Amino acid sequence: MICKLLHDRYTAYDGEGSVAQRLRTLHYPIHNKLREYAVINVGIVDSHPVVRLALRHLLQTQSDIAFVGEAKNAIEALELIRIASPQVLIMDLDLPGRSGLDVLQLMRRQTPDMRVAIFTNYPEEQYALKLFSLGALAYVPKSSEPEVLLGAVRKIVFGKRCILPSQTELIITSAHRQNVKPHDNLTHRELQVLLKLARGANTRHIAENLALSLKSVSSYRTRLLKKLNATSNGDLTYYVLKNDLLD
Repeated sequence: MICKLLHDRYTAYDGEGSVAQRLRTLHYPIHNKLREYAVINVGIVDSHPVVRLALRHLLQTQSDIAFVGEAKNAIEALELIRIASPQVLIMDLDLPGRSGLDVLQLMRRQTPDMRVAIFTNYPEEQYALKLFSLGALAYVPKSSEPEVLLGAVRKIVFGKRCILPSQTELIITSAHRQNVKPHDNLTHRELQVLLKLARGANTRHIAENLALSLKSVSSYRTRLLKKLNATSNGDLTYYVLKNDLLD
């Protein structure tokens, strides 16, 4: 019965009039009634009517959350923010016209205090860290359980980032990559050749000292130039000195 009533109210206004009109006819009465309580004002931005309906129903079943409005594209999203001033915005990335990424970047400049939870089907391993760096406080896959999204809303309203277990590994891996220097990926033999080149040894001397053929030494040098983004022995020497690799 509740779902039917929500559906009737939704279809009665969806697609008719501006965001402001829709907010006045549906969302503001709910918003104003709950404003006197300690609730979290939440807006929705998603291009799919079914998703918006499901999210709205989910939010309206929570005693500590007030649904204040929705938008189906970037233009409406910015109007929603201006008119309803939600504390938290649940937003998809896949929007017609300007993407959710564009909206997030605009909000970062215009409304930096807005708390945004990205709710999307886009793979988190490709987008989560990027969205966090742009100001999103949560990245929740649409395959998640409702409690995960609600938990994210309740956490980020206080300005705290909500990191899901699957995203912790992404952050650790990213931090590790940032701390890894090019020479950390060299083999032991490549490092030996690099240090000898930095000390001024020529190809023949290195070959004799390491029991390698001249061709092998030349191959190691070529690999070192590529791995360290160098073009000459001078560049290799500079890299060694800069990173304090000599004993």
